[in-house]
Amino acid sequence: MSAHIVPTDGQEPAPVPAPGTLMVDTARANRIGEFRGLAGPYWSLRPLCGGQEWEAEPEHVRPADSIERLRAQNARCNARSRGEVL
Repeated sequence: MSAHIVPTDGQEPAPVPAPGTLMVDTARANRIGEFRGLAGPYWSLRPLCGGQEWEAEPEHVRPADSIERLRAQNARCNARSRGEVL
């Protein structure tokens, strides 16, 4: 069973990703975050290297491609080596 957001503008519903999926928020300069769940009509994303979660409109969010995932994971490893992330 998969969850969907019901759009109000007649577009196809956006499938809700699994928690932990890396997503790109195109409305925030392609900011990459980990999908955490639903927050009303918004998707809750968390920065991979830590920080405050933010809410994004599903129509402005897409899955991260392989190079974006690699960059985000590398940034997290670097932050962890500096002691910034557990």
